[in-house]
Amino acid sequence: GSSVVRMSSGIQIKPKTAVQKSKTSSPLASSPEPAVKPQSKPSDKLNPKTIDPFGAYSRPPSAFAAIYAKGGIPCRLVHGSVKHRLQWECLPETVPFDPLLVTLAEGLRETKHPYTFVSKEGFKELLTVEGATEKTIPLLPRLVPALKAALAHSDDKVFGRGLDALLQLSAVVGPALNDHLKHLLTNLSRRLMDKKFREKITVALQKLEQYGGKVS
Repeated sequence: GSSVVRMSSGIQIKPKTAVQKSKTSSPLASSPEPAVKPQSKPSDKLNPKTIDPFGAYSRPPSAFAAIYAKGGIPCRLVHGSVKHRLQWECLPETVPFDPLLVTLAEGLRETKHPYTFVSKEGFKELLTVEGATEKTIPLLPRLVPALKAALAHSDDKVFGRGLDALLQLSAVVGPALNDHLKHLLTNLSRRLMDKKFREKITVALQKLEQYGGKVS
C-alpha cells in the first residue's frame, strides 16, 4: 500500500503525483486555446471601420468646410469637360481680403474635394487682383502660420499646395515676407531630404531670394 517504489539498487522513487501530472499535461490541455485567440485578432485589424460604420459621418467638418457650406467663400467650383474653374459670386476685386485670404490659406490643408481646389485656386486668384499687395501685407502675421501648417503636413499634395501658395505670396508682397521666412524654412529643409521634392524646393528657394532681394 506504500506509494514508494523500492528499486533493487536501494533508491526510492516516488511516482508523480496527480498535481505534478496536471502541470506536465497542462500545455497539451491548453493547446487548443492559443489557436482560438489569434483568430479573433486579425479580424479586428482587417476592418476596424466596421466597429462604427457611421463614425465618419459623425465627425464635425473642418473650419474651412463649415465656412464653405455656409456660403462664407464667395466662389464655387465649376466642373468643366477639360478643366475645372472657379466662379466668383462677385468680382474678386470687391471681396475683402480680411478674412477671406486667410481662410483660403487655412483651407490649403484640406484633403477632400472640392475644398482642395477651391482653397488653392481661390488663394491664387485673389492675389492677382489689383491692389493685392497693399491688401495682403497687413495679413502676413496670420497668413504665415497657415502656410507653415500646410508645409508641415504629412500629405504630399498638401505640402505641394502650400509651397505653390508661398511662392505666389512672395511674388506679391516681395521683401515684406523676409521677416517671416524663418518660420517657414525649417519645414522646407525637412522636405529637401525627399528626392521627389528636392528640385522643386531648390527652385522655390531661388524664387524666394529673387522676390525678397538680398536681405532674404
